[in-house]
Amino acid sequence: MIKHSILEKLPEGLRGDALSRLQPVRVTQGTILFRAGDPCQGLPLVLDGTVKVQMTGLSGNSIVLYRMGADDICTLSIGCLMTGDVFRAEAVVEEDAEVYMVPGRLFDRLMDQSADFRLGIMESYGRRLNDLMLLVEEVAFRRMDERLVQWLEARAGPGVITITHQELAVELGTAREVVSRLLKELERKGKLKLARGRIEVTKLLVG
Repeated sequence: MIKHSILEKLPEGLRGDALSRLQPVRVTQGTILFRAGDPCQGLPLVLDGTVKVQMTGLSGNSIVLYRMGADDICTLSIGCLMTGDVFRAEAVVEEDAEVYMVPGRLFDRLMDQSADFRLGIMESYGRRLNDLMLLVEEVAFRRMDERLVQWLEARAGPGVITITHQELAVELGTAREVVSRLLKELERKGKLKLARGRIEVTKLLVG
């Protein structure tokens, strides 16, 4: 049974041949699928679970570029397979996941022999590229306090988020010290309550 939509775009004969060469692999939380500097061995297709792709700069600060959930495709891998470059970020399993790994030679063959598969890959690449452009705009042009408030409201409303200051810093692409300072200021204003590994949003943060 096919469990990923991109494979359904293949013509029947090619699809059957491709599936005979693929085996879903179960990977547990914390597993690193690839690291910065690794050559690309293939295209991960996520069947379920969550995989986080993040980049670490020379400063040591990290930022989450995107997440892959069920039926997602790894955009970074597409680029590396097409250019032959190494990865410039790492992929970490955030929630236990099942993944198809399409080897590089098979990927090239499917791209060459199926226009629908090729179009599906490029559409996925384009959507993710647009998301990454929005992320660049956020990081480059918006104040960190505004981005922090938006992130908290999107995930909690009034409620509790289980996350450390360091993990939140990675989400936003800044230093833990910056996040801690901004959170403490919001706490001082009565907007939230801080505890180890959790943030309780008690009031609307805007206004």
